[in-house]
Amino acid sequence: MSNVSDPIADFLTRVRNAVRSGKPEIVAPFSKFKGEVARILKEEGFVESYSVESVEGRPHLRLGLKYAGNRSVITELKRVSRPGLRRYVGAAEIPRVLSGVGIAILSTSSGVMSSREARRKNVGGELLAFVW
Repeated sequence: MSNVSDPIADFLTRVRNAVRSGKPEIVAPFSKFKGEVARILKEEGFVESYSVESVEGRPHLRLGLKYAGNRSVITELKRVSRPGLRRYVGAAEIPRVLSGVGIAILSTSSGVMSSREARRKNVGGELLAFVW
């Protein structure tokens, strides 16, 4: 068992590495927070599927990556807020990623949501990552 200081960055790095190497899916340790990030990626069309499975008695998140032809739908994943430097934005300050092509993932008082949903609900929060 490894000790990871930033599990969200670890999860995003696993996805980024799998996309770059052309893997069809990844398996990562499960947490509710990572499950919510996976749900957003699925809802926004960046991944094919996600599920929670038990591996050796512990829950793991299985993420099916999405490809268009031989190119991944995910071009880049970038961690924004991190344990050493948290970044918070108000509802009016939520950035548009690549003029609306990508999304930002936020952790708000109403839960984890995409930038589109946060703008619609007029809530701000911690800016976790950019996906395009």
